[in-house]
Amino acid sequence: MSHLLDGRTMVVAGSTSAAGVAVVRTLSEAGARVAAVDILEDHVHELAVAYDNVTGYVCNLADLPSVEDLAKSVRIDLGPADGLIHLVGGWRGGSGIQGQTDEDWDFLNTSVLTTLRNTTRSFYDDLASSPAGRLAIVSAEAASSPTADGAAYAAVKSAAEAWTLAVAEGFHQQQSGAQGSPTEQRSAALVFVVKALVDDRMRAAQPNRKFPGFTDVSVVAEAVERIFEMEAGQINGQRMPLTPGRLVGSTT
Repeated sequence: MSHLLDGRTMVVAGSTSAAGVAVVRTLSEAGARVAAVDILEDHVHELAVAYDNVTGYVCNLADLPSVEDLAKSVRIDLGPADGLIHLVGGWRGGSGIQGQTDEDWDFLNTSVLTTLRNTTRSFYDDLASSPAGRLAIVSAEAASSPTADGAAYAAVKSAAEAWTLAVAEGFHQQQSGAQGSPTEQRSAALVFVVKALVDDRMRAAQPNRKFPGFTDVSVVAEAVERIFEMEAGQINGQRMPLTPGRLVGSTT
């Protein structure tokens, strides 16, 4: 087992989702200090009780002052963040372009993009200063192959990808600009791309469904752990597809 995450502080936003729980469990087992963040107090408490090295934080990530307070609390309790795994989101769709409602747009914009903007701004300095800072989000193939029915979802996911790649450029400028050498890169921001996610609860609810092309949440968790083993300069600013079985580009 790798010991690269021993003592590292990992912030998992959206920690009570199926993917969030899988990531929290994996990072905890890898020895990281995990800040499990969500708005669902009971579920956050359950995570903190269930796994070692996990501290629960209840926060409305759509509210910037609350996220700034969260970042201060994490620094005091666990130390500066070495990783931010942003798994906050949701899905809304309509019938064609005319069926894209303002209510769905507002929901998606707030849950997917505003929360990402708030967490990355609040934890940016920590990640940029870390010897192994990582920001990762999970996006969808729909962002680059949108449908009319999912126009709002695809547009907001595309914006979230663009924001993440802009963070990557910020890391690159800050860390390699002075020396002019890519070997100076320490921090990385990247996008995992999936068709959709699946977990055991979804399979149990629909036992006859095959979920073709879906990626299990355990694969996301494994990929999160793996990016801390990879060179920052190789993954910074990358869109990395997660196949149903493994991280594309992985050598194993």
